[in-house]
Amino acid sequence: MNVELTGIHKTFGTIHANDDIHLRIPAGSIQGLLGENGAGKSTLMKVLSGFIQADQGQILLDGQPVIINSPADAIHHGIGMLHQDPLDFPPMKVIDNFLTGSMGGREALRGAFGLSALFPNRVEAIRAFNNLQKSFDFSIDPDSYVDTLTVGERQQLEILRLLWLGVNVLILDEPTTGISALQKEKLFTTLQLLAEQNKTIIFVSHKLEDVEQLCSRVAVLRKGQLVGETKPPYQTDQLVTLMFGKAVNLAERESAVPGDPVIEFKSLDVEDHRMRIRDANLRVCNGEVIGLAGMEGSGQIMFLRACAGLIRPVGGKILIGGKDLTGKGYRDFMRFGISYLPASRMEEGLIPGLTLTEHFVLAGDNRGLFINREQAQDLTQERIAEFNIHGIPSTLVEALSGGNKQRALLALLKNPLSLILMEHPTRGLDVESSIWIWSKLKERCRQGTAIIFISSDLEEILHYSDRILVFFAGRVSSPLDASTTTVDQLGQLIGGKGW
Repeated sequence: MNVELTGIHKTFGTIHANDDIHLRIPAGSIQGLLGENGAGKSTLMKVLSGFIQADQGQILLDGQPVIINSPADAIHHGIGMLHQDPLDFPPMKVIDNFLTGSMGGREALRGAFGLSALFPNRVEAIRAFNNLQKSFDFSIDPDSYVDTLTVGERQQLEILRLLWLGVNVLILDEPTTGISALQKEKLFTTLQLLAEQNKTIIFVSHKLEDVEQLCSRVAVLRKGQLVGETKPPYQTDQLVTLMFGKAVNLAERESAVPGDPVIEFKSLDVEDHRMRIRDANLRVCNGEVIGLAGMEGSGQIMFLRACAGLIRPVGGKILIGGKDLTGKGYRDFMRFGISYLPASRMEEGLIPGLTLTEHFVLAGDNRGLFINREQAQDLTQERIAEFNIHGIPSTLVEALSGGNKQRALLALLKNPLSLILMEHPTRGLDVESSIWIWSKLKERCRQGTAIIFISSDLEEILHYSDRILVFFAGRVSSPLDASTTTVDQLGQLIGGKGW
């Protein structure tokens, strides 16, 4: 299906998120859509997929103008969107998620699978599901629960569901965020196969290497405007300049001079219903950065949460500043200057429905009965300026872009801190935002704060860490010197080789 967007405008208050965008995408192509955080990529795709409506402009499918007022309209016209966070129901089984929304795919259900749209037979649905996933070499158990799947498997489920509903245009918003290298390879193979079947793929990303590897054409947005289009062979420097209006370079590698011990683990054992981490030993000193690497679900999140008192160990000791805090909770760890930044910004880090000002009030040291609103507004304005948050004190946190949510979380951290624990600190962020985030974190390190972080980006781990722990199926490596470790060595360990 050929897709054409003409004269698309969308504003949110004073922000012109999409400014007169004209874009034509031919059937059977994989169209890359690049841009920094807040460039208007997701807004444009939400217009196409019916989640929001444009103020001006037109959508044409195979040359015919269409009106898309909702995601159901989009599905009816053959357009489906796979969001950065899959829109599924984790407490439900895979097959129940697969069946969700089947009323919208009535014709696809009846024609392609011979199923009743109103009351689909579960046995037939499972057979159809398995036949469909077999064509893409997927291997998801239809009777498993969604909350047991990896992010990559949840993406596969959503792709299958959208195809089952008859989608011919598939939009993917930052799909490689939070998945492993092997899962990314599987995803790219699937998308190339769909393009060969004449499906139209729109791949929204800020990751240059992904776009260059996968896409047959690329459009770049900056500050709401389409600033360039290009085809292979791609020139990375040209794409960066289009995205940011200037060249962007990584800061020089900065190694810490470790100070006194901040936190120490002695023969630590942690477990959940899936696995157990045994005999982990580590001493982290002031100003040091420790990177945790491994395939998703290898135990690194469980370990990181134990560092914060969010999970209680089943063996060993945790010493903070020389004091034994084994078995204590997060509030006790916070009193020793430890703070945790989760990857799920809206579910665990921020509170939907509250403004930036209200967040700074809650995060502050308010010992009185009443809140000084003027003082709170002034503090919020200072933090907005210091952390370059694109918003105002009255902005609701859910209205912020991904990069601005992460900046807000950093701005909410107390100062000083002895240890910051982070899940994927730059997940979903563009190059410039990632560099900025790490510049603020390294400032903390120079003030004596230690950092332990998880990342699926091996280059990020190697560039910013002093030492690295690798996790594989609950096993933990001895600390590796990041300055002498290569991407290949790290990849081998993550894959279970070389232990």
